[in-house]
Amino acid sequence: MTQMDNLSHAQKQRLAFIDFSLQYFGQVSRQDLIKKFATGLAAATRDFSSYRTLAPDNMALVHQTKSYHRKPEFTALFSHEPEGILHGLAKGFGDGLSHPISPSEICIDAVQLIHPNTEIIAALMRAIQNKQAIKIKYVSVSSGEKSREVVPHALVNNGQRWHVRAFDREHQVFTDFVVTRIKLIAAAETVPSFNETQAKDRQWDNVVTLKLIPHPSLKHPEAIALDYQMQDNQLEVQTRAALAGYLLRQWSVDCSAKHQITSGVCQLALSNTEVLNEVEHIAIVPGGASR
Repeated sequence: MTQMDNLSHAQKQRLAFIDFSLQYFGQVSRQDLIKKFATGLAAATRDFSSYRTLAPDNMALVHQTKSYHRKPEFTALFSHEPEGILHGLAKGFGDGLSHPISPSEICIDAVQLIHPNTEIIAALMRAIQNKQAIKIKYVSVSSGEKSREVVPHALVNNGQRWHVRAFDREHQVFTDFVVTRIKLIAAAETVPSFNETQAKDRQWDNVVTLKLIPHPSLKHPEAIALDYQMQDNQLEVQTRAALAGYLLRQWSVDCSAKHQITSGVCQLALSNTEVLNEVEHIAIVPGGASR
């Protein structure tokens, strides 16, 4: 058993904060730790002592700033996932409850989703968790406001908005409902049948592989290969068939048979276009209609 294994979860969180601050900001103080975790001075001192025991070459106290500064030989004690780090840097690392969120002014997430009403999200999550059917008042672009009975099984961020994957009892199909268009939720009178559950959602359970390449029209395809960390100028992405169309649209992937979109809008192309036979929402993907 290592020294790290003897620490409580709360202690590990505080040491991870010290580690993160040193790695990404270059310094951290006891006051930073006290402000973040509402701990006392003595406890903060113990945490820094524990961190120095685990990583003696990572930081040095600079008395002029009253902070610990990152040393050149620093080696991260904790692994930090890029997605979580960039999101945290942009949005702030508070939890929004006991610790306020303070967005960054130097790391900015320029694209933001319009988030649904929290009461709607809560009602959907309860229905999903408890495997319940619900009645919703839903406003669609084509038919306006209607009452529907659905059996939801997943909430999904499709890159543009949040939607709920559900069985639509009126049309007897699994489909997507945009969460922000749901005005009201109530319990349905009947429980879901097996045919209405996620286990019968073939498009959801079918995982497909999308083989993406730099668009053939590009003069310098290596730039795109670097953007997507491609190996041998190809990136294989596995996704649910129900979600593949959204990904192809969000990444502007040319899905036409001979990669005919040469306007510069598409910097990626789909090399295995036959996979589109298994994918929902072909109409929304670039070049999908020309197949």
